[in-house]
Amino acid sequence: MTTPAKSQQQGSWKEYVEDFRRAGHEAVDWIAEYLGRLSDHPVSAKVRPGELFDSLPRSGPQHGESFDTILRDFDKIVMPAVTQWNHPRFFAYFACTGSTPAILGEMLAAALNTNGLHWKTSPAIAELEQVTLDWLRQWMGLAEGWFGIVYDTASTSSMHAIACAREMVAPEARVNGSTPNLTLYTSEQSHSSIEKGAIAAGIGQSNVRKVPVDAEFRMRPDALAAMVQQDVAAGKRPFCVVATVGTTSSTSIDPVPQIADIAEKHGMWLHVDAAYAGVAAILPECRSILKGAERGHSLVVNAHKWLLTPIDLSAFYTRRPDILRRAFSLVPEYLHVQEDPRAHNLMDYGVPLGHRFRALKFWYVLRYFGLERIQAMLRSHIQWAKEFAALVDAHPDFERVAPVPFSVVCFRYKGSDDGNKRILEEINATGRMFLSHTILNGRVVIRMAIGNLATTWEDVHEAWTALQAAAKGKRQ
Repeated sequence: MTTPAKSQQQGSWKEYVEDFRRAGHEAVDWIAEYLGRLSDHPVSAKVRPGELFDSLPRSGPQHGESFDTILRDFDKIVMPAVTQWNHPRFFAYFACTGSTPAILGEMLAAALNTNGLHWKTSPAIAELEQVTLDWLRQWMGLAEGWFGIVYDTASTSSMHAIACAREMVAPEARVNGSTPNLTLYTSEQSHSSIEKGAIAAGIGQSNVRKVPVDAEFRMRPDALAAMVQQDVAAGKRPFCVVATVGTTSSTSIDPVPQIADIAEKHGMWLHVDAAYAGVAAILPECRSILKGAERGHSLVVNAHKWLLTPIDLSAFYTRRPDILRRAFSLVPEYLHVQEDPRAHNLMDYGVPLGHRFRALKFWYVLRYFGLERIQAMLRSHIQWAKEFAALVDAHPDFERVAPVPFSVVCFRYKGSDDGNKRILEEINATGRMFLSHTILNGRVVIRMAIGNLATTWEDVHEAWTALQAAAKGKRQ
């Protein structure tokens, strides 16, 4: 038997590890330099569609390349195509932070490469997840009795809530397929993931009722009650209602207690979508935002929005883990394990079989920052949003179009929709900042979303100065 030439050999694991040690130090230095100079980067990518694609080879390398070469190409080719969500002047959508402790936790999780199918495949995943989500539950002021599990995004979490609702009201659907006439209710301001979840669960778009909202973009309980009554009379089966605490466009807060009354009257599952705003309940002065949520069956909060955790980590809570398990547990013989009341088998509580060690980065975040520093950040962002709103209110050329309960301000230039779009395009084209828009009351509205740990009031005020200058140019 001949020995392969050295250049064709696989290489030893020890060599890989030593190569990694050196390159790892260089990568950490790169990350630290990047995070320390985030403000020097343009917020939005300046490439054309297809530019990155065209700059890379059409096939992978025949021979392995060095970490130095890969990092150099990452810096030169990939980075210009990155929109900087970690930037202090990223004010679009819901700003977020990939904080330093979370980066370290993510690195360790990748090194462990462990998979929580059931408890035995990785006890650490199952039990650390239970601990961290329970810490968050306590900080938000939720009572005991909530079961928590980590999914990737709120879209996935809400889909699981809808599947639970179907299991509670129509358990025959698990075996027989979709049950006709099941009807879901949600605000016309709710996130599109609710409708997508209904599609995925086989409910169908035609069975999703969009409930009208009031002048502050909150679901109207009277309209909900009327729609449910009409559907019952028509032979429909109301099974789920979704209330939102912090809607995507305006961050409005649906009246959860009144919605809970209607849900209980008709035996519907109540899901509370608090993906963005739920963490504000960590502040004692904001705890009332979750009033009524204790009567819900499920609730979702995204740590990767306003809680210093990089994409992705969505915390899903339910008071009915038995129904969640009943909806999804399916254990083939090769996954059977000896039962133990304290063995937490994550595969029984959702669509995915595999389960990443997402809780590790969250554990790092909660321990490194602690309750006090997280509360300080939340208070700063909320205060800056109020101060920004006051500037808008005082300016003759701008108007605020929604309340500001959290750290998002919805406003517009007192001009045409096209004028507002051009202001937004002009602001974003500078690369200094990035804002996004929405539609409220049929008009284009600009959103200022504050949520990054590195953001300062100076960053917020710079955006306001740029907006005024752009608006002044539209008047001339």
